[in-house]
Amino acid sequence: MATTRRTFIYSLSAAAPLAAQTSKDTVRLGFIGSGVRGKQLIDEFMAVPGAAGVAVADLYDGCLQRAKEQLGDGIQAIRDYRAVLDNKDVDAVVIATPDHWHEKIVLDALSAGKHVYIEKPMTWSLEEGPRIIAAARNSGKVLQVGSQAKTSALTAKAKELIAGGALGKVNMIRMANHRNSAEGAWQYPVPPDASETTIDWPKWLGKTAKRPFDPKIVFQWRRFWDFSGGVAADLFVHQFTQMHELMGVQAPVAAVSAGGIYKWKDGRTVPDVMNSILEYKEGFIVDVYVNQANGLAPRGIFIHGDEGTLQIDFRRITLMPEPKESQAQEYGSINFPKQMRDEYLAKFANDSRDPRPEPQEIPVERGQTHNWFFIDSILNNKPSLENAEEGHYAAAAAHLCNLAFRHKTRAAWDPATGKVKL
Repeated sequence: MATTRRTFIYSLSAAAPLAAQTSKDTVRLGFIGSGVRGKQLIDEFMAVPGAAGVAVADLYDGCLQRAKEQLGDGIQAIRDYRAVLDNKDVDAVVIATPDHWHEKIVLDALSAGKHVYIEKPMTWSLEEGPRIIAAARNSGKVLQVGSQAKTSALTAKAKELIAGGALGKVNMIRMANHRNSAEGAWQYPVPPDASETTIDWPKWLGKTAKRPFDPKIVFQWRRFWDFSGGVAADLFVHQFTQMHELMGVQAPVAAVSAGGIYKWKDGRTVPDVMNSILEYKEGFIVDVYVNQANGLAPRGIFIHGDEGTLQIDFRRITLMPEPKESQAQEYGSINFPKQMRDEYLAKFANDSRDPRPEPQEIPVERGQTHNWFFIDSILNNKPSLENAEEGHYAAAAAHLCNLAFRHKTRAAWDPATGKVKL
């Protein structure tokens, strides 16, 4: 995929000097997990003034070598992430491991006194969120979740339009992400030197069951429930995070899901086509879907209200107002006798009926990157702009979709108690 959601959100934002700084002007970063997304995060953070990469941990030697190519041979490059946490030169860690490692490493990092940037989804399961929230609160450190669209200039502008009543009462939101390629379905290439010599397979498995070495699992882990939340946790969650910010809501209260493995019959256990519908107590529903077997449908978010629709894609915001209708019902009155119908329509002869207004493209100024906000929060003692609570509720929406899918039923959730009813 030549242009991804992340690379676009990053390119949309302009790197700018940090605000007035406090006790020091550099945040020294340790990167834990340096695969495809981890490599991108190194590049993105190195473009932020005030950020310096000093350490990298990964269980595959090739990723450590590539990280040295990015940051220099002088960095700490090691398999054991705990060594990065013990490194006194590391102020904050950027975590981009498979999902099943997220909670453990986040908790260990906070316990070690490090600020944390955790790639989305924050959690692998619904139960992990409250534990991370509690640890983050007790630590006094900045924890920011990596869902880039939450802090984008597009999101801020769209939120302003919605809050200002441009759409009237919002009743439905549709969110789509189609991608029809092996890369889009996570069939990433396996490095030719992948072996139990170059990869610490037992450590990589972590809390999951032991199994024979399989390099495809290491580099294509999103295809399996044991290590990921599939399309919901990898792709839905981006849009949940953005939509929660747009609408100023916390979390859904119920979900239903359908889907299956329709194209990529490659041993994966997660669906390649999935559609979920979620209910929000604020009075709207969300229809969200991913199709890894078709690339045509528009990607982005459509927010439907009784006075207009807002389309938010990676490059623009488009406002489509609802037409002003006459009060005369020409179709609804065709069963009237002719004279009666003529008299009925005559009552509305002076009503104006506007054709559907032309869509309006809303200009958006460039803003800062999501990574920039993390560094700024640390240097200037500011709150995280995507904190543990927000990360939990966005991931929880994805987990709720997966629970409904895997149990083939409606999954109801009480965000206050964390209880799920299937």
